[in-house]
Amino acid sequence: MSTPRTRGQRAGLTRQDVLTTAQQLISESGLDGLTMRSLARRLDVAPNALYSYVPNKTALIDGLLDEALATVDAPPPEAGTPADGLSAIMTSTYEVLLAHVDLVPLYLARQGARGPNARRLGDIMLSLLSAAGITDAAAHEAVRVLIVYTIGFAALATPPSLAVTSADTEVAGPHSETTPAGLPLSADELSANFATGLRWLLDGILAPTSR
Repeated sequence: MSTPRTRGQRAGLTRQDVLTTAQQLISESGLDGLTMRSLARRLDVAPNALYSYVPNKTALIDGLLDEALATVDAPPPEAGTPADGLSAIMTSTYEVLLAHVDLVPLYLARQGARGPNARRLGDIMLSLLSAAGITDAAAHEAVRVLIVYTIGFAALATPPSLAVTSADTEVAGPHSETTPAGLPLSADELSANFATGLRWLLDGILAPTSR
C-alpha cells in the first residue's frame, strides 16, 4: 500500500523548494519580508502546503541555517592534528557565513544552528577535541566558544547598513573596525584577523594548562 502524499507533495513542492524560496525572500526583503503567507504566495501554493515541511517560521529559519552548513568542509577527525581539523572546520564555517550574509544576523539571534548538519559538525569537533584529551563539559564549552567566535567575526565582516545624513553623507556605525588611517578594514584584512584570532583561541583551548 502506498503512503498517502502530504499537501506539499500534492502541490508539487519539495523541502528544497521551500528553503530556496525562503532564502530568496530574505535576500530581497529581509527577515520581515519572510512570512509563511509571503512564502506560500511566492511558491503559488496555499499556506497549508508548507506545513508538510516546516511547522512554523522558527522551524523554517532553523532549516535555512542548517542547510547553509551542509557546505562546510569538515575533514575526518583522523586527518591531521586536532588543531588542524578544528581550524579547517571553523575557517570553512566562516567562509560559508560570509557567502550567506543575509543569514548572519539569524545565526546570532538563534545562537547558532540546529539540525543534522550542525550536529554532524559538532560531533566531528567533539571527536577532534577528544583526540586532544578534552572531553565532557570542557569539550562542549570549547565547541560553543569556537562557534560564538566564528559567528561574531562573520557579523563583524558583514557589510553594515550605512546611515545617510541629511547631507547624503555615509556614516559608519559606532563600532566599525578601521585601519590606523581610519579606513574600514578590507575583507582580506578581516580574514587575516580571523585566522590569527582563531590560532590564538585554539592555542588556549588545546594548551595542557587549560584542561
